[in-house]
Amino acid sequence: MSIITKKICLLGDFNVGKTSLVRRFVEDKFSDQYLSTVGVKISRKSVNVRTDLDIHRVNLLVWDLEGNTKFKSITPSYLKGASGSIIVADLTRTDTLKNLNQHIKLFREVNPQGVIIIALNKADLIPQEKLSKLVEHYSSYSSKRIVSIQTTSAKTGANVGGIFAQLATTVSLLS
Repeated sequence: MSIITKKICLLGDFNVGKTSLVRRFVEDKFSDQYLSTVGVKISRKSVNVRTDLDIHRVNLLVWDLEGNTKFKSITPSYLKGASGSIIVADLTRTDTLKNLNQHIKLFREVNPQGVIIIALNKADLIPQEKLSKLVEHYSSYSSKRIVSIQTTSAKTGANVGGIFAQLATTVSLLS
C-alpha cells in the first residue's frame, strides 16, 4: 500500500460551516456553537482509496481558511500547493451562494491544476423541494476541475465523509 500526502483547502464565506464540516470529518462531532476561524486551522486525517490497481492511503492535510475579508490578501499564500479544495456555501444564505464564483476563481488562480468539490452546506435546514431546485441550478458549475457539487450537513453528517473521500480519490489519481 502506497502512502501519499495531499493538501486540501476549505474556502467559503464566514459562517458557512467550513470548520463544522472539518470537525465532522476528522472527529465525527458537531457543535452548535459558532467559533470563527482566524487565519487557518490545519487538521489531518488518513483515507484509504481504492483504484483499479491498488489501495492507497491518502494523508489529507485539511486547511480550514477563515472566511472574513480582512485576511483575503494572505489567502493566496495559504492556498499554494493545494491539490484540491472544498468550496462551501450556506444554502440558507443566498449571498454565500452568489460568492461561490469568487472562491472558485481564487483557488484556480493559485492552483490551476487543482480540483474542486462544491459543498452546499446546511441541507438539513432546507425543504426537499427547494433543495432539489438549488442543486439543479448550481449543477451548471460542473467542469473539468469541478468534480462534483454535493449537498452536505455538518450537523447530521450527510455527505460529509463522501465529499472528503471523493476529493481524496480524485487528488490521489493526480499523483
